[in-house]
Amino acid sequence: MAATSQVFRVIRGRRFGRILVPAITCQNCSRSPHPCISATQPHSFEQRWRHQVRGYRTSPAWHTYYLTPPQVNSILKANEYSFKVPEFDGKNLSSVMGFDSNQLPANAPIEDRRSAATCLQTRGMLYGVFDGHAGCACAQALTERLFYYIAVSLLPHETLMELENAVESGRPLHPILQWHKHPNDYFSKEASRLYFSSLRTYWQELLDLSVPGEQPDVAEALVSAFKRLDNDISLEAQVGDPNAFLHYWVLRVAFSGATACVAHIDGNELHIANTGDCRAVLGVQEPDGSFSALTLTNDHNAQNESEMKRVRSEHPLSEAKSVVKQDRLLGLLMPFRAFGDVKFKWSIELQRRVLESGPDQLHENEHAKFIPPNYHTPPYLTAEPEVTRHHLRPQDRFLVLGSDGLWETLHRQEVVRIVGEHLTGVHQQQPVSVGGYKVTLGQMQGLLQERKARISSTFEDQNAATHLIRHAVGNNEFGMVDHERLSKMLSLPEELARMYRDDITIIIVQFNPHVISGQ
Repeated sequence: MAATSQVFRVIRGRRFGRILVPAITCQNCSRSPHPCISATQPHSFEQRWRHQVRGYRTSPAWHTYYLTPPQVNSILKANEYSFKVPEFDGKNLSSVMGFDSNQLPANAPIEDRRSAATCLQTRGMLYGVFDGHAGCACAQALTERLFYYIAVSLLPHETLMELENAVESGRPLHPILQWHKHPNDYFSKEASRLYFSSLRTYWQELLDLSVPGEQPDVAEALVSAFKRLDNDISLEAQVGDPNAFLHYWVLRVAFSGATACVAHIDGNELHIANTGDCRAVLGVQEPDGSFSALTLTNDHNAQNESEMKRVRSEHPLSEAKSVVKQDRLLGLLMPFRAFGDVKFKWSIELQRRVLESGPDQLHENEHAKFIPPNYHTPPYLTAEPEVTRHHLRPQDRFLVLGSDGLWETLHRQEVVRIVGEHLTGVHQQQPVSVGGYKVTLGQMQGLLQERKARISSTFEDQNAATHLIRHAVGNNEFGMVDHERLSKMLSLPEELARMYRDDITIIIVQFNPHVISGQ
């Protein structure tokens, strides 16, 4: 197992997670970075697989294990969830028909999280994907808390007053959210009292700032909720807690990080609030029945030129070359916006003071030990979201929210084609692409027969998110799901799975075009 452990350390040095730690040279090829995990020039799955099997064939962990189709389905469907929205809920017709969601872990434990809920005091529905790094703690806190902050931000003055009066008099609160969650979606009971206390302080401040009869602006409410929750995460970590477990937990939340992409849908109004590099893509059905992709978010990373300008403008010219290095914030962090990650927000003095007073377990966390290089003018990181508003049209058929593990494997146009064909059952015949490979007539005939069989058969996935994950993990060079490839990818040992892909989290929201056109 020593060889396997060595590979694990190599992976962490280049591609494992979003915070960079020093790379280690691969024993097999004596090169650093490891050629099979280069972020800029990834090899094909088969090349990487052969390289690793050849280099570490003495380890039993490398023996290929083929899963049967039922075993593959069991893995893919373990975390799937579907919800159908009543077309008329007693108040209004719903523009949302329902949604499918699913997750496939690569990290152990998975660092992605997801949330879906109906706002009971307003008409809106909320959906969110959260991609954690340096652990899952921050993403877990977001999935439990962010929707409450958004929901109270959207409440009018009168409803906020009712909430406060109920708490003051000891009366039960009217529910704010109806959660739609999978049984595996964990909620921490231990922190619920702390979370409620911070939320109440927030709505008390909103109450002081709001005016009777005035309706909150959705975009402003989303920005306010994101920023306030991140501020509370930071404050709770600084204050600590008499309970040793809670003290350790709030520090873990603050020192880990997470990106977030949240959709709020109310009637025909769709708002997307995005912090980081998760994405929201709209599936638009064209007059000929095909589907096109409309991207509603921008990635907040080094590939976004305006984001690069924003980050550099917030720091002195003397830091122009150090604030972003090797396409990472301070040479370490890939996303330029995120919750938590107080290593990139607090002063050095504050970090040291909090760590010295914190529990000993925190010192075992490698991400809490170091101070980023060239750390002169914090904060370098923000959780403020970029908000996009879109007025839904009848041709807008569905919305895909996905963590970056999805978009690293499939292009957005391919994503909406796969989902659109699955939801409608209509297949757009595309020329068979062989991607530059030399194929014989016999091989081409086999490809055509395989495609014909796939089109004529019924889909084995009822859940559209599961169907999309199957393609994301199992697609071969010809755009078809290859069971052998899927089996290999799903049977990788835990310590190696992250080398080939990231956690994948998907929510697919299906719209009701008849209701949208009527409104």
